Amino acid sequence: MTSITPPAGRAKAYKRPGDRIFSATATGAGITILVVLAGVAGFLLYEALPALRADSADLPGGEGLASYVLPLAFGTLLSAAVALAIATPLAVGIALFISHYAPRRLAQSLGYIVDLLAAVPSIIFGLWGLTVLAPRTAELSVWLAENLGFIPLFAGPPSATGRTMLTISVVLAVMILPIITAVSREVFLQTPRLHEEASLALGATRWEMIRMSVLPFGKSGVISAAMLGLGRALGETMAVAIILSPSGGVTFNLIGQGNPSTIAANIALQFPESTGVAVNTLIASGLALFLVTLAVNIAARWIVSRRSEFSGAN
Repeated sequence: MTSITPPAGRAKAYKRPGDRIFSATATGAGITILVVLAGVAGFLLYEALPALRADSADLPGGEGLASYVLPLAFGTLLSAAVALAIATPLAVGIALFISHYAPRRLAQSLGYIVDLLAAVPSIIFGLWGLTVLAPRTAELSVWLAENLGFIPLFAGPPSATGRTMLTISVVLAVMILPIITAVSREVFLQTPRLHEEASLALGATRWEMIRMSVLPFGKSGVISAAMLGLGRALGETMAVAIILSPSGGVTFNLIGQGNPSTIAANIALQFPESTGVAVNTLIASGLALFLVTLAVNIAARWIVSRRSEFSGAN
């Protein structure tokens, strides 16, 4: 049996004009994203240089740039982390109910409601948190301080107004809940039917089928959804500015009167009245938020890539 070899120097496979246009468009879009990201980073760094070079006495607070930015970064990470801890289990439960438990009509209605919740402006959540949630969390804070005061998160003394990090965390959890739910729902619906039917055929209950087939398949997607929600929580501005009554400092106490502010809310509140090096200081804090968000997304991509070898289609 003889083999046929292509002639030497044969031209590459011909690409149709549509393929070339699409390839060039996709490449250009990817390069544009990198250029825009580099431009934002360069702008923040350039505008933050005066604050990085200035004397500590010339900066707001008079104690140096690190003393100004670190409490804000701490408050940003604390509120976002607590919100993520509250929202992720609820979102996964809602997504599983919509995808595997609810009747089709009810699942469609719940899906629409979740999608509409994601479109509510943040200022509406802020007003809701200030007028409805804060007074009710004030009573809850008293109970937490009396019964769980040995935990640093609830050490107290509780705030009488309820405008605390706990209220902010709950509001942020509600804001990121539809994002995590929508992505997780779509990931769970992509689970191969053969895996689900095989588990049920072997005698597994519906929960056992979900635990052994659906959750392992969608784990990386849930992580990606949680990171998207975390990015929303890290950058939230208006809701935090409306509700929180910041006093500076670094504390893990979620129900006390002393609350660290967040970077985004502090910029929104201080920028209109700032001049000179104070503006550069705020931009430097924005650079810190940019780096924190970038680090979170890099970590998320690394976690997802470590699980990329698992495929439900195998």
